[in-house]
Amino acid sequence: MNKALNWTATLGLTTALLVSSVPMATAVVAEETPATSIEQRVDAKLASMTLEQKLGQMIMPDFRLWNGANHTALATDVARVVDRFDLGGVILFAENVTETEQTTKLVHDLQEVVKQDESNDVPLFITIDQEGGIVTRLGTGTNLPGNMALGATRSSQYAYDAGNIIGSELNALGVNVNFGPVLDVNNNPANPVIGVRSFSSHPELVGELGSAMTQGIQDQGVAATAKHFPGHGDTAVDSHYGLPIVDKSLEDLRGLELLPFKRAITEGIDMIMTAHIGMPQIEDEVVNSPRGTFPLPATLSDDVITGVLREDMGYDGIVITDALNMQAIADNFTEAEAVIKTFDAGVDIALMPTILRSNADVVKLETIFEDVMAAVEDGRLSEEKIDAAVERILTLKAERGIWQESVDTTTLEAKLAEANAVVGSAEHKAKEREIAEAAVTLVKNDDKTLPFKPKKGETVLVLSPAKDQTDSMIKTIKSLEKNAGNMKDVNVIAANYTASTKHLDQNPALKEKLDAADYIIVGSNVNNSAKLKSTSADNYVPAEVFRYANETGKKSVLLSLRNPYDVAVQPDAPAQLIIYGFKGDPNGPDSEAGNAKSAGPNLPAGIRAIFGEVKPTGKLPVDVPTFENGVFGDDLHLEFGDGFRNWNK
Repeated sequence: MNKALNWTATLGLTTALLVSSVPMATAVVAEETPATSIEQRVDAKLASMTLEQKLGQMIMPDFRLWNGANHTALATDVARVVDRFDLGGVILFAENVTETEQTTKLVHDLQEVVKQDESNDVPLFITIDQEGGIVTRLGTGTNLPGNMALGATRSSQYAYDAGNIIGSELNALGVNVNFGPVLDVNNNPANPVIGVRSFSSHPELVGELGSAMTQGIQDQGVAATAKHFPGHGDTAVDSHYGLPIVDKSLEDLRGLELLPFKRAITEGIDMIMTAHIGMPQIEDEVVNSPRGTFPLPATLSDDVITGVLREDMGYDGIVITDALNMQAIADNFTEAEAVIKTFDAGVDIALMPTILRSNADVVKLETIFEDVMAAVEDGRLSEEKIDAAVERILTLKAERGIWQESVDTTTLEAKLAEANAVVGSAEHKAKEREIAEAAVTLVKNDDKTLPFKPKKGETVLVLSPAKDQTDSMIKTIKSLEKNAGNMKDVNVIAANYTASTKHLDQNPALKEKLDAADYIIVGSNVNNSAKLKSTSADNYVPAEVFRYANETGKKSVLLSLRNPYDVAVQPDAPAQLIIYGFKGDPNGPDSEAGNAKSAGPNLPAGIRAIFGEVKPTGKLPVDVPTFENGVFGDDLHLEFGDGFRNWNK
């Protein structure tokens, strides 16, 4: 690399030194000189940049771990990497963002690196996957019930509110790009990676709620990202571990997968993230690797990115890849080759093109820069494409106020005060609970099994895969007072099951708890079709519990905690309630960890519905097909829109 390392020992010792030199006062922005247009600023900056600096804007690594530990405070070596390569952005993960004040300081210190860099005055994109629901990164804050739960509410207002909460909390922390909303249409129930991250199996509902959530995020000054283009919903392979194939024509895609993305483009989405999926009817280039022959993934495909997204759909915003170190890409291309092909295809930002965990890994980043520059110099990669990408990046940074004409002198003290006031506020938590409760969907209630009305001294058994789930159920049950009476006089016992749990006739410990119970709540956490098979404990443990409960006159309910397709394989459950997420309050009695990452509103909402404190008014946002002989059938078990059956009040 040509750029000299300009971080002195004093400057690099600790980022606290950077912060301590700034007066602790209220936020002040220096008086601006006569304004120039964004276009003029971008043109001037682009003309002054070296090829290296342009590529720095286009390559976005993560630093989730550094030297074997979670990277929660800016390491001197990481600061040097950001400065040395004039990076344009970084992505944060759960390992980086454990607490509000810690996250605020980390983000502040990352931006301080740019402020101290005499050769680069373009602040960083600080990005994160804060989708809501099962994909949340912040260790503190408002997790929300997730997209499929929003789909069950059918409410654009709730989708906007969720986006607004996400945007306001990220903005308060200094995070300026959110990798959400997910606009994948989950029309394949066997999908192992999207599931409840999708709003619906119907593209119109995905488009409507995705649009509202985008508006909520962007109204807070945070860039939103529609993902995963051209659609990861109709796949049966997780691209983290392999290459999914979507064998559809462009006409087919226009009628389904592309509809939400088209609406997002029309309404001004800031970014679009690609999917690592093969599309043989659109991209005819094939890749021959030791793992076989397959279509060139969409992320690397000129026909998909330039042909479909930019030319056919008219999108001229930023395109960012999904993580390039996912196996769908990493197993079949060298790191530099993948970056070169993505840029040539029309992508603007290569996300996580290599794994950086220590100084020893920096040579890999050097190689990527050197190989991409060589590709430009020998004509394999057009510098005009590089310039166009950087122009889009600089333009969005200017439009979102990330890169301003005057330096933002807001102090760390002021940022901390704002973050503490906004992140996880009582107002946000109240809205989170409201949305989660509106999403609860009752699809079966034979003989008006629900709501449960236990009497003093009776026993409720909560059974679920994870201990933090049963902890949350217990805590919520003990808090119920409104319609359910004082549940403190009801006994609550718990059990958990795993993939190795034995059948009931070989499991006396579980049978003893069933015999002791008057009411039984069975949590089912199914995220792939293998767990629906009769040979899986995720199927046979609940199934045998329901049959035994029916034989012995005990009331029972299936509480579907994730993908709602499990309701099709539990016909003996007299009541079935869907909450679209497995998270609850993990800080119940004897919680195994008090793990904030498992905290969320879904489980408490489901428990309140079971005992009558919440009326379950949600409607199925997906079709639920039959499941027989290990595969989903063509017939439907339940239809989109089903819900709210035989409520006994």
